[in-house]
Formats: sequence, structure tokens, C-alpha cells
Amino acid sequence: MKYFFYFLPFVIGIALTTQAGVNSQLRVAVNNPWLAAFISFLVGTLFLGVIMVCTKQELPTLAQLSNISIYKYTGGVLGAFIVTAIIFSVQKIGSANVFVFLIGGQLLVALIYDHYGLFGLPQTPFNWVKLVGVVLLVMGAYLINKK
Repeated sequence: MKYFFYFLPFVIGIALTTQAGVNSQLRVAVNNPWLAAFISFLVGTLFLGVIMVCTKQELPTLAQLSNISIYKYTGGVLGAFIVTAIIFSVQKIGSANVFVFLIGGQLLVALIYDHYGLFGLPQTPFNWVKLVGVVLLVMGAYLINKK
């Protein structure tokens, strides 16, 4: 079962790259990046609603929802930003270039979050070996994009 949690992020990477291409085509079809992002999130929201109904998920009460710190609701805003920014970028610089910078930003911030155990993540101390790994990964992505 442990290997599933290593395989899942790989599949997410495939899905994220595919989503960028699909949403880019949606942008072309509707001729509006904001509308393309909105449609993408609307379809995703409807899909999640169907999943919740089909799996009979228990919903929190309004009182429970009101006790949640406001920053914990920003994931949707961040998701909308990410999807919209990718829609804007992928048509201009290509999918591979977008993901070089995306991976670089993700990994550097992930090292900080893991080091300090931010957002309830397991605390994993920073070391130079990890930094070298990130640099090599980003360099590899750069070389893949080099013309």
C-alpha cells in the first residue's frame, strides 16, 4: 500500500500536464482564459458533487464550518489561481517550460514547508542533499526544454 502513495503523485503529474493541455484547448474554444478556468472548476465541482452524493459523504454542520480558520478555505482560490495561470502561460511558453518553473517553485517551497512542518505536514529537516536533488531535478527539466 505504501507504494501507492509514491505512484499517486506520478499519476497526478500526468493528470496536471494533461489538464493544462485540455484547458488550453478550452481557452481557444471559448476565446477567454477566465471563462475556460471557470468552466474547468464548474465541471470539477459538479463531478465532486456527484461523487459526494454517490458515496453518501457526511457533511459538516454550519457551526463546524464557521469554526474553521479562514485561511483553510483558500485552497479553492489557490487552485483557481493555479489553473488560470497555467491556462495563460501554456499557450505562450509551452507545457514543458510551464512545468519546469512549476516544479522548481513547488520543490523549493515544499522543502521549506517540510522543514518547519507547516500546515500540519510531517517535519522533515532540510539538508544540502535535498537541495542538490532539487537543483538536479530542475536542471534536468531545463535540459529537456533546451532547444
